[in-house]
Amino acid sequence: MQSMIELDGASLLFPTSYGYFDPHMLKMAAKYPKIQFRHCGGLWTKEKNPMNTGSYFGYIGQGQYLNGIAAAHASKSKKIGFVAAKPIPQVLINVNSFALGAQSVDPSIKTHVIFTGEWSMPVKEAEATNSLIDQGIDVVTCHVDGPKVIVETAERRGIYTCGYHVNQSKLAPKGYLTGAEWNWLAVYKPFLSEMQKGEPLPNFVRGGLSQDFIKMSPFGPAVSAAARKQSDAVKAEMMKGGYAVFKGPLKDNKGNVVIPAGKSFAETAIELESTNYLVEGIVGSIG
Repeated sequence: MQSMIELDGASLLFPTSYGYFDPHMLKMAAKYPKIQFRHCGGLWTKEKNPMNTGSYFGYIGQGQYLNGIAAAHASKSKKIGFVAAKPIPQVLINVNSFALGAQSVDPSIKTHVIFTGEWSMPVKEAEATNSLIDQGIDVVTCHVDGPKVIVETAERRGIYTCGYHVNQSKLAPKGYLTGAEWNWLAVYKPFLSEMQKGEPLPNFVRGGLSQDFIKMSPFGPAVSAAARKQSDAVKAEMMKGGYAVFKGPLKDNKGNVVIPAGKSFAETAIELESTNYLVEGIVGSIG
């Protein structure tokens, strides 16, 4: 970052690396108070962090909830899988959302999760996918940097997949159901526009389907009419804003109440950004 500032004259930087917000980006922001820094996924708070810093991310858990609906309709074994990198809040929101979407179709369905511990480790991702399939799952999705190996492994083994990040349907022409995709242009362009106009930049930026921060892959040929109808209906509700994927009474997979009856959290709830549990119905462990 220092070379970008001193050699290239950068005045707005977007560090995206996991764990870089605190302390690394904050140290650079203190050293360069006239430079603007915005971190992908970090949790900026007005009480703790300087005004020349901020964070941005999207409510892609909405997409994983819709993935879960498609997965539950397609599953015959009633066992679906999730290959995840690290059990941080953003990843746990996605795992939980996928499971809850599936449970909205069939409350008895089980979501099996494996954490690889790495953002990009194709060998571990292939091993995790094969292990889940060997345990009887017949639909899989993920939250890793590159879903390619997971999608291709699932297709080769003859099970269904739901994508992540971008549309991976070409990698799985038979088994691709749908996918939760990012639309980063909708996130970055306003920052650049405001910077060019000399306007102050927002410090905390989040958005979902209705802000066009995320979108869904087109349905694949294996998606049933019932799955399409339910998914489209829920998506329409999400587009209105305020849709609560997380609502009580809700327990974690250890039996503890994490959201009491009568309480719910829409996608904008700041409480979700500190998620540290797996919901009931998920087979797996954070630690």
